[in-house]
Amino acid sequence: MSKLQILEFPDPRLRTVAKPVTLVDAEIRELVDNMFETMYDAPGIGLAATQVNVHKRIIVIDVTEDKSEPLVFINPEVTVLDGDAEDYQEGCLSVPGFYENVTRIPHVRIKAMDKRGQAFEMEARGLLAVCIQHELDHLNGKLFVDYISPIKRTRIRKKLEKQHKMRA
Repeated sequence: MSKLQILEFPDPRLRTVAKPVTLVDAEIRELVDNMFETMYDAPGIGLAATQVNVHKRIIVIDVTEDKSEPLVFINPEVTVLDGDAEDYQEGCLSVPGFYENVTRIPHVRIKAMDKRGQAFEMEARGLLAVCIQHELDHLNGKLFVDYISPIKRTRIRKKLEKQHKMRA
């Protein structure tokens, strides 16, 4: 396994809409393993393939404290089930160091394939439901900063651009 580079806002590659996976093979399984290693090392609770510059519809998530429940969603489709939208403070590995409130639905159903290519469905609530929606946004070329005011988004972009220049 190897760690992958996480793209950071405002990198335009984060705006690429991911394409469906047509075959879950050894290459996809290796990508999933590398995504988990990258996510755990960052550390984070979710990572979309788009964030590591692979534009395929793959998400990895583990919202547990002890990293004991890794979840893989290939070609995920989400259906909102119920509940009033709630504000959740979100951060993102592609927008490091920034947290903002985003309004999400706390109960969803997700249909996807697992790491073996087997189709499954599950319901998710709370943090897991929010994380799924956040990562699915990445696959659609959207970031959590798109939900905040243009002024805040510009401030974050400028701070990250300054950090990128200092590292270069």
